[in-house]
Amino acid sequence: MTPQKAAPAQPEVAGRKSWVKKTPVEIVLEQIGKQEEKVAEMREELAHEERELGKLQQARKVLEG
Repeated sequence: MTPQKAAPAQPEVAGRKSWVKKTPVEIVLEQIGKQEEKVAEMREELAHEERELGKLQQARKVLEG
């Protein structure tokens, strides 16, 4: 028995947007936006970690005192 070849897939034009080429300026602006989002997320994580550190330092003072 020989394996049957699948019929070539037809692209679904109705379900997808057509590809639009971006200019270098648009690409850089998009990268800047992504980086800003990443930095904002990291700042939130840092603030959370600093609060946790403060709680632990207070616990140490209680235990040592």
